[in-house]
Order: sequence, then C-alpha cells, then structure tokens
Amino acid sequence: MSIKVLLVEDEYLLTQMYSRKFKADGYECHIAENGEKGVKIANEIKPDIILLDIMMPVKNGIEALKELKESQTTKDIPVIMLTNMSDEQYVEEAINLGAISYLVKSELIPADVVKKVKEILQAQGKKNLTTD
Repeated sequence: MSIKVLLVEDEYLLTQMYSRKFKADGYECHIAENGEKGVKIANEIKPDIILLDIMMPVKNGIEALKELKESQTTKDIPVIMLTNMSDEQYVEEAINLGAISYLVKSELIPADVVKKVKEILQAQGKKNLTTD
C-alpha cells in the first residue's frame, strides 16, 4: 500500500514534474487543477498529504484549505502550501488556517519537496513502504 499524495496545482508542467518525482519515489500521486476539484478529490480518496497552490482558477488555495480544514473527512490530512506567493500575509493566513508547512516553489526543486513530504509523513508515523 503506497502513500497517496494529492497535488492541487493549475500549471500543467509543474504537475507533470512533481508527479513524475513522486511516482519515481513510490508515491501514488493524484492531481487536481483547481481548489474546487482538489477538495472534491480529497474527500473521495482521502490522501495521506495534500500539496496546495494558492493562485488557481475556480477556487484558490486559501479557500480550499479553509474548506478542507472545516470538513470532518479531510480536517486531519496534513496540507503543505506549495506556491510562489511568498508574501508574509499568505504564509500567516495559511498557517493560521491549518497548513502544516509553507513552501515557495521558486526556491525548491522537486526532490526538496518530496523530502519535506517524507519528513512530515514520518513525523506522523506514516512511511512509504516502497521506499523506506
């Protein structure tokens, strides 16, 4: 049984790049291209962790995070904000709404993001059986 990652991101090239890296490391990676679809998929598959962009069409990441944390089904799923919005106001709002971490895409490569996901999952007692 592999760890399920939900990547909520509207930039196609980034979803492909991150998805490839997660799959190469043995994760099951699901993709949603906006916050509304991200919330819907999270409720359906109950991922082990969610990576959430902020600036997206239909429903932005802050709105999606709020909805995820208010739902009994998804409130305990760790959410990492993965965005290029580095303004302190966004960081503070996301953390206050329940995001476990806030990563700025332009400062990281996919391997860094996967490493952070592994750290968070291991801290919660979850291990990816195919890589650990």
